[in-house]
Amino acid sequence: MTDFGELLAAYDANTRARIPDPAPSGVEYEWDGALLRTIGQHRGFVETPRDPGVRGAALDALIARQRDYFAARGQAVEWKTRGHDLPDDLIDRLTAAGFEPEERETVLIGEAAALAAEPAPPPPGVTLRQVTEYEDLRRIAAMHTEVWNEDRSYLADHLARSIATAAGGFLVFAAEAQTPTGPQVVCAAWLTLREGTGFAGFWGGSTLARWRRRGVYRALVARRAQVAAAHGVKYVQVDASENSRPILRRLGLHAVTTTTPYVWTPLPNAR
Repeated sequence: MTDFGELLAAYDANTRARIPDPAPSGVEYEWDGALLRTIGQHRGFVETPRDPGVRGAALDALIARQRDYFAARGQAVEWKTRGHDLPDDLIDRLTAAGFEPEERETVLIGEAAALAAEPAPPPPGVTLRQVTEYEDLRRIAAMHTEVWNEDRSYLADHLARSIATAAGGFLVFAAEAQTPTGPQVVCAAWLTLREGTGFAGFWGGSTLARWRRRGVYRALVARRAQVAAAHGVKYVQVDASENSRPILRRLGLHAVTTTTPYVWTPLPNAR
């Protein structure tokens, strides 16, 4: 029987507010108390443990410092929250400081070995491969832009930096279909191996609308699980959209909490 409390405690202890080693090229990290600030991505990013350890006016000041730090850089900033975070008025205070919610996702955790053991071949005409070349990463970014209907061209550089500096701990996979004009990326996802944590992260899983419900995403889940299990990883963790959550639940992953980005964005020409 799965102990969801233990899973959630392990998630909090091993995956939150941690500086990756090695850190991606061009990315810097700074601590502000228990809060970890990430600089050098397409927008600022801040994260805390479940409880940042401050309340009231001190929490308001912590929030304002992150907003004002990135405002001075002319950048938006994301504060990553979870549904079980403390204090209970954190969201109210973020909102009061001008942060706005983006789409809520479900945090799911499963055993790497169990996921790896489930056969999930890609559908006919689709091949899976690990990619490292910049042109492949650019094609993945273009696919993400189409899926999410927003400019995600920054992904190519982000993925390239992560691959180059992660010493084998960051792997990108693409699913390609043969079309009359040549191979097309129809789904892509990446895997982060977190040394010494027992966890691997599944990220980026996105599929073109016309290729959904054919088993492509599931095949990439299995491929990443096989790699994670081969590296001795016990658990895989996914921040799942409403599209992927039902698939992952059917595969045996357990929902332990939710995560919602709260984002502050500077006004145009505010800098």
